[in-house]
Amino acid sequence: MARKPAAKPKTSKARKAAALPARGPLTLGEAENLLAQKRTPAAKRRARLPAAPVDAMAAERTKLAKRQADESARRRADYKAKMTLLTRRGLRAPDVPLPSQRGARLAMTMPVEPSLLAAAGSRPLRILADGDSWFDYPPFATSYMENGAEVRLQGGVIGSLQYRLGVPIMNEAAAGDEVRYMLGVRQREKLARLLQDQQAAGTPWDVLLFSGGGNDIVGDPLVLCIKPWQSGAAPAALVDQPRFTAVLALIRAGYEDLIAMRDALSPDTHILLHGYDFAFADNRGICGVGPWLWPSFRHRGFPAEPAASAVVKVMLQQFAAMLAGLAGPKVTVVPTQGALRPVKTSWHNELHPSRDGFSLVTDLFHEALRSLFPGRVA
Repeated sequence: MARKPAAKPKTSKARKAAALPARGPLTLGEAENLLAQKRTPAAKRRARLPAAPVDAMAAERTKLAKRQADESARRRADYKAKMTLLTRRGLRAPDVPLPSQRGARLAMTMPVEPSLLAAAGSRPLRILADGDSWFDYPPFATSYMENGAEVRLQGGVIGSLQYRLGVPIMNEAAAGDEVRYMLGVRQREKLARLLQDQQAAGTPWDVLLFSGGGNDIVGDPLVLCIKPWQSGAAPAALVDQPRFTAVLALIRAGYEDLIAMRDALSPDTHILLHGYDFAFADNRGICGVGPWLWPSFRHRGFPAEPAASAVVKVMLQQFAAMLAGLAGPKVTVVPTQGALRPVKTSWHNELHPSRDGFSLVTDLFHEALRSLFPGRVA
């Protein structure tokens, strides 16, 4: 009698398949095994990719923190070297007039005339800046040539303002920063040291320029402050007022602590704030970042950009009113709202002005400083 051929030993995969119930309830592990058998080759390749280990993620965060610290240290060293040289030798206008923004598309404006620049004498203003991308925006050009030497530019209001004034500005701003982080523990302590050290050296900051609050409102969380679209409703009625009031209260708390810190550590330093301008929620981002406004309005069912932008204007007006309540001795709010022409070409994207737009905002900061320091700012 012929023998039956011996059965081949079952593979691990076959054993797992045999162990799975043909029907009926499954455990979580059985469900995972069943789905694993049905994966396509591409899905199997993806499943083999290892998850990023915790230590690798920690290393990346450490690298980012180091890059930020290195950039801050570079700016401080650069500021100190320039200020030391200008204080020792005095100020002078460039031999060759610098091109304007409109003429050469640079992130800077025409410097003051030599006769006016001399008004600063040997006592250039000591200005510290902190904030977000309105003070730390990528420059529209990275450098320009002056007397055969390359001059490296900063972007945003600060990049233009320091050339308008003819003095360097110590810029601690970082694009994307929020008031709740700028006045959180780590950055608060850094700012306190800057104020305290300069005061102890006998050369306190004359001015602290501060730009913050916009990033606390915009982005994905903005949807929490907007009501669903209602045809015929006034823009103010489409703001979820209790929620937005709570957001503004948190931002105001940060500003109150900033003022209290100045009072305690550098009481003669004048603070300048601003309320941005009326942005268009038109779905424009930059370099893969953003948009920051339209996605929330789209989610709430808004039909078009004009309706969304009208709500943004109401929210920004409330933000400006909150800042106005902080104005007082040595606290000035620069009236930036309404500075830009109400057209989309005034804006580089949803949140940031164009070259000419930043120039107009810089004009207002320049005027404010000229009023506050008539003998030192031309």
